[in-house]
Amino acid sequence: MNGQTPMGLAAAAAAAVRPCRRRLLSSASVAASKTGAGTATPLFPRLPHPPYGRRLPFLVSAASQTGPDAPPTHTTGPVPSDPRAAVSGNLPFFDRVLFPDSFPIETPPAKEDEDAAAASAPAQADEAVAPAPPVREETEAEREAWRLLRRAVVCYCGEPVGTVAAEDPESTETLNYDQVFIRDFVPSALAFLMRGETEIVRNFLLHTLQLQSWEKTVDCYSPGQGLMPASFKIRTVPLDENNEGFEEVLDPDFGEAAIGRVAPVDSGLWWIILLRAYCKITGDYDLLERVDVQTGIQLILSLCLSDGFDMFPTLLVTDGSCMIDRRMGIHGHPLEIQALFYSALRCSREMLVVNDGSKNLIRAVNNRLSALSFHIREYYWVDMKKINEIYRYKTEEYSHDATNKFNIYPEQIPSWLVDWIPEKGGYLIGNLQPAHMDFRFFSLGNLWAIASSLTTPRQAEGILSLIEEKWDDLVANMPLKICYPAMEDDEWRIITGSDPKNTPWSYHNGGSWPTLLWQFTLACIKMGRPELARRAVALAEERLSDDKWPEYYDTRSGRFIGKQSRSYQTWTIAGFLTSKMLLENPELASILTCDEDLELLEGCACCLSKKRARCSRRAAKSHAG
Repeated sequence: MNGQTPMGLAAAAAAAVRPCRRRLLSSASVAASKTGAGTATPLFPRLPHPPYGRRLPFLVSAASQTGPDAPPTHTTGPVPSDPRAAVSGNLPFFDRVLFPDSFPIETPPAKEDEDAAAASAPAQADEAVAPAPPVREETEAEREAWRLLRRAVVCYCGEPVGTVAAEDPESTETLNYDQVFIRDFVPSALAFLMRGETEIVRNFLLHTLQLQSWEKTVDCYSPGQGLMPASFKIRTVPLDENNEGFEEVLDPDFGEAAIGRVAPVDSGLWWIILLRAYCKITGDYDLLERVDVQTGIQLILSLCLSDGFDMFPTLLVTDGSCMIDRRMGIHGHPLEIQALFYSALRCSREMLVVNDGSKNLIRAVNNRLSALSFHIREYYWVDMKKINEIYRYKTEEYSHDATNKFNIYPEQIPSWLVDWIPEKGGYLIGNLQPAHMDFRFFSLGNLWAIASSLTTPRQAEGILSLIEEKWDDLVANMPLKICYPAMEDDEWRIITGSDPKNTPWSYHNGGSWPTLLWQFTLACIKMGRPELARRAVALAEERLSDDKWPEYYDTRSGRFIGKQSRSYQTWTIAGFLTSKMLLENPELASILTCDEDLELLEGCACCLSKKRARCSRRAAKSHAG
């Protein structure tokens, strides 16, 4: 990259745009205005960047179909200008969103032209005309959800840049719920993208990218350069001491103000995942190839792939560094972080521009993907067979070919699991460290492992089978348990420190979180089980609006609204909308999912050493089918 270091490029890019964030989008807006084609009306007038014509791999097969059985191209006849019609199924959504040059929406003809065409056309009264597919009418809950989601939008310098965590008019304490959280905004971004409103997502990606290079200090110590903030807030500050003028500034939180002062490990991973989804649905590859965007990706990856003392390919993190942002005994190698890490690596491998400056990083990404997929599939997976194997483990084995590689004591198998694990199906455990396995079921980690193909197809099917079998435990009255089971009594007191918010079956300790609905829907669509998602969405739709869209639910079955739950929680609202839209247009799931890549199973670093026996990667590959 012109001989500059990634840090130098990031600092230069940030310095160039920090005085006024409007300048960040001015060039794209000008380019968009110059590329208008004749009288054609763009499908999404608010799109701040020109249309792009790169056809994505998952569309090639559909576009190449010809003959009488080929899907209709809709190149003739009236075309609705409302983007919601495309989302509802009246238009070939991807072709019209991604390739508007090929499908211009023409200006409606004049009335005289219509009369002339009608007079000259031969009478065809006997021919049956196929009616247009009906547009599904939104339910009252969906209409309310869209009103609330738009109310949560915040603007910076006149441009939408995100949504606040909650817009609860009944709450007297805002705490940090008036901030824009990276992880919280993801379902909002997806809802807007699938609605055709891409400007807010583009703005969010670029503004948070600027924040990445800001100085971050906690007690005179600065974390890594690639760290993304957990959240940011828009503040109005005076330009001088006389308060005669004011300006808006972005005020990020990198963990300095968070409970426990924990850095948000998942923020950068979510940013990469959202960047890929944005580019796939808009075709805005000019943004992807920008120097500052490529540098941002590289900084995040460099931070995650930095060398340390760990012997495992999984990321080592502290408690509270992800969605579960309080002390819950997930320090070490929690599944949620590993699934997001794997997904971000897969997305980055698609998006990184290959050049002399990125070759080593891409090689490191491929090596880590190979090792991580094997590690999770081999050591995190449990089913009835595996648990029985652990039950018979020998301990204190010292050799390169030990069966019990992590020295797990059989007594660690909890009593609840013996009767709970079904004969069919299984799941990925919550954490794995030397002499420790966390057997709790964590929903987000398991669902995202399915979406990213971190699991084998057989394991992915097993996870959904387990959720279906244990529906009353994991879903019950409100989807979806953040983890199961809850910690109680002495275990709760010791591990959480007697946290009054994470009491048993509340909040992170076994609470039910409606925002997980969209990730459950995504996993179900990927595995061809949309009926499971529809069942969960219908269950949530019965209550969410009446309950004022709460953040979470309490009790073992999710019957009560959480005792400290905020109302009108934005990611609850957005998660519901995203789930509905994914079910309406399941092809949209491909902007987030990854397919199985068998080549990753071939790149084992163990093959490079003749002194060590090869790992059992062949066994992992045999389970891929």
